[in-house]
Amino acid sequence: MSIPQQPGPTPVTSPGGSRPASGPRDVLGAAAQPPGLGAFDEHHPPSAELVADCVHCGFCLPTCPTYVLWGEEMDSPRGRIYLMKQGLEGEPLTDSMVTHYDRCLGCMSCVTACPSGVQYDRLIEATRQQVERRHRRSPRERALRAAIFALFPYRRRLRLLRGPLRAYQATGLPRLVRRSGLLRRLAPTLATVESLAPRLGRAARPPQRVAAVGTRRAVVGMLTGCVQDAFFPEVNAATARVLAAEGCEVVILPDRQGCCGALSVHNGREEEARRFARRMVDTFAAAGIDYFVVNAAGCGSTLKEYGDLLRDDPRYAALAADFAGRVRDLSEVLVELGPVATRHPLPVTVAYHDACHLAHAQGVRAQPRRLLRDIPGLVLREIADPEICCGSAGIWNLLHPGPAAELGDRKARTVLATGAGLLVTANPGCLMQVAASVTRAGGDIALAHTAQVLDASIRGRGAEELLHHRTPS
Repeated sequence: MSIPQQPGPTPVTSPGGSRPASGPRDVLGAAAQPPGLGAFDEHHPPSAELVADCVHCGFCLPTCPTYVLWGEEMDSPRGRIYLMKQGLEGEPLTDSMVTHYDRCLGCMSCVTACPSGVQYDRLIEATRQQVERRHRRSPRERALRAAIFALFPYRRRLRLLRGPLRAYQATGLPRLVRRSGLLRRLAPTLATVESLAPRLGRAARPPQRVAAVGTRRAVVGMLTGCVQDAFFPEVNAATARVLAAEGCEVVILPDRQGCCGALSVHNGREEEARRFARRMVDTFAAAGIDYFVVNAAGCGSTLKEYGDLLRDDPRYAALAADFAGRVRDLSEVLVELGPVATRHPLPVTVAYHDACHLAHAQGVRAQPRRLLRDIPGLVLREIADPEICCGSAGIWNLLHPGPAAELGDRKARTVLATGAGLLVTANPGCLMQVAASVTRAGGDIALAHTAQVLDASIRGRGAEELLHHRTPS
């Protein structure tokens, strides 16, 4: 499907050198949207006004991972917006249309790149909710998604996998499985899950609260997360220690926390996401927190949008908006409060990877870099093409293992080209995706969350502890 040519702003040249077609730029008012007809129903369809904001200039194209991979107009943000426009004008929700929506990683790099301020994030989120309500997927797709959402949003279920996974890793079988390539040929999704699994150690149970060191400056709630809690408990432990060292009383309440709803939101599962959000709001409603601190980029993005997610709920709308206003990424709250804990030297060269939902969805770029640069002895290097997603994107790498591996391999090359000894990022999915990609590339680099680097500096542990966490061979 191609967008009809019409006069308008000159499109930019695509990464492949071709000049993509420019779409129509007519303004579509709210009254032009036929209620209940076409691809979308009347429950929060993609906004016609927001669709009309796109002038099809093409500045989003070089930043869109799927357009970079395939050069297909309908797999670019402006192409998908054009499909939304067609749906609003009465076109049915076809399998082809859904395929192009599904291929979007939701990285929101296009939102940062857009000179017109198009809110593609709101458009694709609304569209995916429509898809999940109105489109009948194939039995295989339904089974895969059902399995993913029966497991990943539930940290207790994920924790049950730790024992078998640790036993499997202790056998040495992972190296054999990966080198044979047999699993990737026979079951690519399962092979992706196997390659992403980090090496696990013992996991201590999170405490209910952590007292502030010295004068208490703030009371903060802390998200434990699902994947973070099960596979990266050391990141949560480091986050709590850093916050406490900076004068924060940390309220964790691990037994009462559930999923924040991020995976559900990003995949159009609206009612499920709302259920998770209500529980999170209830958990911390009486905790007396000044901030709610998040150390996983995708989770933080969703938590900051609770007010929008629960806007139709008369009981929770105001509570959710208040809660969302207290949400901060770890780096945001640390910069906002200012440092009081002494930073000890860390002689290490670091490459910082911008997690998409931190840099693009939340606009948090300067704060983590500032925190890292303030550590004596640490050298910070930038990664080329930082706007291109690593291919993790929540569960996108499980739903699209082949393209995700291509994006991961591209990211691994740019990471290794920095010559850094340590890769630092702020999202568990990115840590797993880049680790697997670096391993495929035959590279070797240590990986850490921003919280772990800060923790090592504050505790004076030195760089050796961080450099110990290598990519698996």
